[in-house]
Amino acid sequence: MTAVSVPNPLARREARRFHLFVSPWVVGFVLFSAGPILAAIVLSFMQWNLLQAPKWVGFANYVRMVNDPEFWESIGNTVEYGLGSVALGVTFTFLLALLLNQPLRFQGLFRTVMYLPSVVSGLATALLWLNILHPDYGLINKVLASFGIQGPGWLASQEWAIPGLVLMSVWGAGNTIVIYLAGLQGIPRTLYEAAEIDGAGWWRRFWSVTVPMMSPVIFFNVVTGFIAALQSYVLILVMTEGGPGNATMVLGLYIYRHAFVYFDMGYAATLSWAMFVLVIAVTAIQFSLARRWVHYEFK
Repeated sequence: MTAVSVPNPLARREARRFHLFVSPWVVGFVLFSAGPILAAIVLSFMQWNLLQAPKWVGFANYVRMVNDPEFWESIGNTVEYGLGSVALGVTFTFLLALLLNQPLRFQGLFRTVMYLPSVVSGLATALLWLNILHPDYGLINKVLASFGIQGPGWLASQEWAIPGLVLMSVWGAGNTIVIYLAGLQGIPRTLYEAAEIDGAGWWRRFWSVTVPMMSPVIFFNVVTGFIAALQSYVLILVMTEGGPGNATMVLGLYIYRHAFVYFDMGYAATLSWAMFVLVIAVTAIQFSLARRWVHYEFK
């Protein structure tokens, strides 16, 4: 006969504690994540304006989306904003992290100052950058005017609205800088010493040691940055409301408009699933390209 192991009282008590502590997360996930996701799937096949009972329309919302020129315009604006904000944000924050990693006086103060914008509320950030990017009295155009350069219209111009939002997106990148600093401090000093012995200068050490060792961290920030950028809409709503002329109508804002302005919940749910597919597609492309430039220390 095979002996049956009976859990001892300590193991049963530990199991009960585990289920007790994990239950708030499980309940929150079911109520606020899994539930709405399943509801959005069903709702995307319906027409519902919140005032009348939902009406089943099948794939009508998806056909409407494919033939909606404003939807495709919002996709283009979203990708443009995502590419710009990630490219500028990843590069700028990496350079800042390199500077903040140097053994300078008041290093802690400089790090604190660079991190502070990330804890400022979104509304305050939007109001601040509305003034910075103002075409007449904005700080950027005043600085350009001091050099005899006519500043662009920024948020008042269809050509410069997205670049203006891209500049604003770098403002709250303190968390990214912290991640870069952690990665830089994890690079073994012996690698730099070996490169110096081989006669490598500062640029060669940076390009052959720092960048390859930091490539997994850079990749992480690129992926998470793209996901955040593709879902951005709150600051854009406050600053431009999608204008001028739909120049900043990103997909997240387009979903918000159909859901809470037009009360077209069925179509908004369909657009939400389009955003999900877009995020998955962009992330999959990044992972497929990662093998060409991301280097891991251990394989």
